[in-house]
Amino acid sequence: MDCRDNCGACCISPSISSAIPGMPNGKPAGVRCIQLTDQNRCKLFGKTERPKVCAALMPSEEMCGHSQSEAIAYLNMLEEQTSHKR
Repeated sequence: MDCRDNCGACCISPSISSAIPGMPNGKPAGVRCIQLTDQNRCKLFGKTERPKVCAALMPSEEMCGHSQSEAIAYLNMLEEQTSHKR
């Protein structure tokens, strides 16, 4: 499955603990990645600077749903389930 045009949910919803160029401490959940373009495309796609966790995340029908809002809801649910906050 290819990424949905103008979605970017996977670059907004999840937290990323590893450094990202321009975000040396990673990013909190729900914060738009600094590397996300206005068209919701990753500026680091295919580059070595892209965090491994980002490169490992593959679009799927389950994760992406049928819209950006469905993808954000799914990723928010995963973030909540895997959060280390107590």
